Amino acid sequence: MRMSSRISAPLACVALAFASAPAQAVPALPATAAQELFDADVQFSTEGADDNIADSIAAMLAPNAISATQGTFARGKEDIVARLRANPANANATAEWAPVRAGIAADGLQGFTYGFMTVHVPEQPDLRLKYMSYWVKRPEGWRVFGYKRALSPAGSVSTAVRPPALPPRMIPERPSVELRSKYKASLAARETAFSDRAQVVGLGNAFVEFGSADAANFGGGSDYVYGNVAIGADIGSELPAPVTWAADENTTVSSTGDLGINFGWIRITGTTNRIPFFTIWRRNATNDPWLYVAE
Repeated sequence: MRMSSRISAPLACVALAFASAPAQAVPALPATAAQELFDADVQFSTEGADDNIADSIAAMLAPNAISATQGTFARGKEDIVARLRANPANANATAEWAPVRAGIAADGLQGFTYGFMTVHVPEQPDLRLKYMSYWVKRPEGWRVFGYKRALSPAGSVSTAVRPPALPPRMIPERPSVELRSKYKASLAARETAFSDRAQVVGLGNAFVEFGSADAANFGGGSDYVYGNVAIGADIGSELPAPVTWAADENTTVSSTGDLGINFGWIRITGTTNRIPFFTIWRRNATNDPWLYVAE
């Protein structure tokens, strides 16, 4: 929820309503499960490299996608693709991308990746972007659950693959609706607490307190900002905080309660303006506090 990235509308942001259909079997080891997701992200890029950018992105999405773009939420894969096609810049554009990190839930059915995308437009310079995806594993394989991208301005970036975010062990999917409801409520409440804390100590200090040491933030520069301390310093702790926010659009959590994503609105203090956002959170155990890991 970096000030400069959340307050400037992302080029695209996608959220999918959770699908409870049976999923594929998951690997027994956390590292294997994370690598499977990482490879799936790479494969979508490889298979869509020669396709129109709308088609290559569409291939990743589930039918019940929700897209936050141009300051509003659009719902459904068809609507998202139609919006991509409506942008003249996308008419002859192709894209390729590569993740630099993956993370996986203990049930192996949700995860995230983030990395860099290159958009190719004939007779124009290539365009570099940063992207972030939240995934769910469906019967047909991994599909994007939340997606956003933003320009990566000129400057150096590191494309070295970072260590994955892994649970201590894999756990069979928990079918309890009551447990999932409890996990969702705790994650939504954590987002509100994050915003409330920022009003007391300033944005940057709140980002230090609520972030993980291995967190990634879009930032305003060419590369991501890594680590809660660096993210907090980059944002600064202006008081009073100029924004508030809450998970008032959608919250989705893994059945094991260790990975989840909040979607909601940022409200700019003193105005009626609001901007859609998402934050990816994780924790090693359900009695640990949620810490944001990617946003």
